[in-house]
Amino acid sequence: MSTPTHPLNIDAHFPGGNIVVESIDGDVVDLHQDLRDTTTDWFYWCFAVHGAAGRALTFRFTKSAALGVRGAAVSLDRGETWAWLGAECVSGNSFTYRFANVASEVRFSFGMPYQETRFRQFLARHAGNPRLRCETLCRTPRGRDVERLHLGCLDRDAQVRLLLTCRHHACEMMADYSLEGLMDAALAGEDDAAWLAENVEIMVVPFVDKDGVEDGDQGKNRRPHDHNRDYAGESVYASVRALRETVPAWSRGRPLAAMDLHCPHIRGVHNEVVYLVGAEDAAIWREQCRFGDVLEAIVPPAGLPYAASDNLPFGQAWNTPSSYSAGMSCSEWARHLPGIRLATSIEIPYANASGAEVNQTTATAFGHRLAQAWARYLRDVSLTE
Repeated sequence: MSTPTHPLNIDAHFPGGNIVVESIDGDVVDLHQDLRDTTTDWFYWCFAVHGAAGRALTFRFTKSAALGVRGAAVSLDRGETWAWLGAECVSGNSFTYRFANVASEVRFSFGMPYQETRFRQFLARHAGNPRLRCETLCRTPRGRDVERLHLGCLDRDAQVRLLLTCRHHACEMMADYSLEGLMDAALAGEDDAAWLAENVEIMVVPFVDKDGVEDGDQGKNRRPHDHNRDYAGESVYASVRALRETVPAWSRGRPLAAMDLHCPHIRGVHNEVVYLVGAEDAAIWREQCRFGDVLEAIVPPAGLPYAASDNLPFGQAWNTPSSYSAGMSCSEWARHLPGIRLATSIEIPYANASGAEVNQTTATAFGHRLAQAWARYLRDVSLTE
């Protein structure tokens, strides 16, 4: 056997990178996800391979489950675009990939990372749009800006407000594609979303855990608690403190709705459908059901399937008081804001939604559908004021 011309190298030295390489034995690489300050097993990882041209390598995860229902995601352009390798490349907790003869850097990940570079491309597409303003919510402990966007009705005092947040858990990247699609639709004034752009001011925080996103952390179940359990008492995290101070002053008691976008677990029941996480409060749950009916009725159903019957009522499956014992969530905090009509979390699966493939394109397209739904729902709210 000929000796490879370039030495094999595996690293995570880029935004969103996460891996611990244990050993390389021939064509088998033993590795595992880096949990860092996550107190439980979790599944996010992302790494780059150099010097593997012409080889077929098997990547064997030695710890907890690390591969989703469509296998690993692969990128040949340094994380710009991604594709699923498919379940056929998976055996147990490992996957195999044959590198092209001219392969330089190839990246693999549990999902399809959405980093600040992609967000900057979104801003560049809409540069000069008077309906978009980008500000800074706060600075992180590592010196990064936590962006705060305002979009929609900015030329007058909009009487309806919508708060959108994402990446309370750093690894939940697919939700950011849907958030981007929602913003694209609102700024383009597509169909019903034209009403949204003309009548609603939307505040968006795309990376609540900005350091975690860029550093490649799991973000879920951090020690002492994660960002989405930091909304009671004195907040540990600067971005949560800033949100709790900024939002009430911004909304000033006007009719307000809030949506926090997440991704669920790897696979199985409640992890392969899009759904709203039911609130304990009966009035909020009724509004969630109303919004779900509106979302389901959007035709054509762009991007990903959604059925209101998939929503998870409070008290069922994981959505019980014990899941919130570490602290208050963003959506629960928002429920107590003056003027609130609807506060909800939504779960966007990583790879499979009711049989449909979740990817960069379909997750973004689903965001367009969300924009239509918010326009229809909030228009009804404004008409009843």
